[in-house]
Amino acid sequence: MAVLVGKEAPDFSATAVVGGDFKENFTLSSHRGKNVLLFFYPLDFTFVCPTELHAFQEKADAFKKLNTEVIGCSIDSQFSHLAWLKTPKAKGGIEGIKYPLVADINKTIARDYDVLIPDAGIALRGAFLIDEKGVVRHQTVNDLPLGRNIDEFLRLIEALRFHEEHGEVCPANWQKGAKTMSPDQKGLDNYFGS
Repeated sequence: MAVLVGKEAPDFSATAVVGGDFKENFTLSSHRGKNVLLFFYPLDFTFVCPTELHAFQEKADAFKKLNTEVIGCSIDSQFSHLAWLKTPKAKGGIEGIKYPLVADINKTIARDYDVLIPDAGIALRGAFLIDEKGVVRHQTVNDLPLGRNIDEFLRLIEALRFHEEHGEVCPANWQKGAKTMSPDQKGLDNYFGS
């Protein structure tokens, strides 16, 4: 697995479904100036996937408050995405999802982010937090049966934002408003000492 953290996120141009319409030449780079949470999921019309897509939508306002765009991506076509978006939640669909869904039918984006399972031809559950300058700051990859915790992504964005604004670092299990430290021995001593 390629480590992309600290590197510029691979850009792409693809068709996406945005607000129920097809958007040609949808690019990652057009979102510079905002954080992006780019997540991959295996396939439309499956089982764990709709639970994740709805969970991201339920937190849409929280992501927006953190200047973060959520973008989903799978190897399905834009036509499959649109059909799934028109399918009610009660029938396993994702009706009500408003963030972009990128069609990676050629599998180039999944390959560039090193989440493609070659023999299966689908993507693992990869997620990439990309900062306002286009640099990957966090990446995780789950196996197919393991759904993600969306609140953890929000926590990581809060931590990144705090670090960028204050220069301090966020220790294990940090939550917004909790104690941080300066990135040096004195900061560590103060953190454990008080």
